[in-house]
Amino acid sequence: MEKVLIVDDHPITRLALKILIEEDNRVVVGEVGDGIQAIKFVKKLQPDLVIIDIDIPVLNGIDVIKRLRQSGHEMGILVLSGKDSEHYIRRCATAGANGFMSKCKDLTELRDAIRAISKGYGFFPMNRARQGSHLDDENSDQRKIDELSPKELDVLRQLARGEKVVDIARGMNISDKTVSTYKSRLMMKLELKNLVDVLDFAQRHNLD
Repeated sequence: MEKVLIVDDHPITRLALKILIEEDNRVVVGEVGDGIQAIKFVKKLQPDLVIIDIDIPVLNGIDVIKRLRQSGHEMGILVLSGKDSEHYIRRCATAGANGFMSKCKDLTELRDAIRAISKGYGFFPMNRARQGSHLDDENSDQRKIDELSPKELDVLRQLARGEKVVDIARGMNISDKTVSTYKSRLMMKLELKNLVDVLDFAQRHNLD
């Protein structure tokens, strides 16, 4: 059974999340209210999924995600936050989150987000990235490329060469699910909708 850690400083929110999660045949192995405790509990409990808010005491959610990824933790991470602007969504993706969901949404959508992440997919509100005009250098292609981690860039290059996920995973000595996570994350950061967009982007920027 998939193990979930909830990180939120509001007890009522934690209770609501726990009920929804356990109704979906998953087990909540821990609940914490601040960033430092979150890191400690991840190391201790080794959850399969962390659901975390951005605005938590001691260490904010984005910094928690960065530290977990830098430490080599590859569990799924879903951000559940009231800060749902494109700026925060992009920061979460860049930090290493697998998905983002607004607290303003119906929490029953949480099941869809968890299931997507569990299968190795990303869960981000992609349509927001296309709204309005592009924001100068922040949305320039080079800036987006610079936001990619070395492994995400490696996956991008291999996808552009026509490599399959299973072959990329074998070559990088990681799981298919991890490659799919990198793929979803890089597509979110680059604002690409499908593999055709990935191939076109890579070709335009000599990344193939």
